[in-house]
Amino acid sequence: MQLKIASYNIHKGVGLDRKRDPDRILSVLAEIDADVVALQECDRRFGRRESVLPRARIEDSRYRPVAIDTRPGSLGWHGNGFLVKKTVEIIDTAALTLPALEPRGAVRIDLRKDGKRARIIGMHLDLSGLMRREQARSLLAHLGDLGKPVPTVLAGDTNEWAARGGVFRCFDKGWSVLDCGRSFPTRRPIARLDRMIVTNHWNVDEVAVHHSLLSSRASDHLPVWARLSLG
Repeated sequence: MQLKIASYNIHKGVGLDRKRDPDRILSVLAEIDADVVALQECDRRFGRRESVLPRARIEDSRYRPVAIDTRPGSLGWHGNGFLVKKTVEIIDTAALTLPALEPRGAVRIDLRKDGKRARIIGMHLDLSGLMRREQARSLLAHLGDLGKPVPTVLAGDTNEWAARGGVFRCFDKGWSVLDCGRSFPTRRPIARLDRMIVTNHWNVDEVAVHHSLLSSRASDHLPVWARLSLG
């Protein structure tokens, strides 16, 4: 089984031109052509916190939104959501509340493809290094409570500027932190904030930042992706 997984902080759909353009975000995702996309900042922050990507536009694309049982009209939970190709079977979902000084969360999906099960968590970690470590420990505890280990990917905006230390120290035996490349800020990327953290079940075939004409204007982050496979 092979999966291409992308992570993209879409900045609520607002690009460097300060225009909210959901079609531009969906066009960037079409360029990447991932099986699963973990989105950050995909809902408006105030009011009813509606999705910035209209569901009708998503359904017209090659993707479908993953239903997370949270607020009506929202795509995800605290801005975290998933889009998956229509050929991917979703077998379980969960919204996770993370310890934080301001509201933070993560979302989990379990999926089946080619007869194999995989688990993906989409996350947007805190600006505080102390809280990031608390959040990582909370995610690991959640995974431990689920019982038998499943090939797992954590994908998202870690807000971690350190190359190897910081929050990544929480992931030791059994985990690999993938360096997809510099993804922030879009205009002149210097930081590797957007990451994939994977269990050692996976073969890592390829990782990259997606830097195109569209992605260089669509958000303040560039999307990252990884192609992973299971024997």
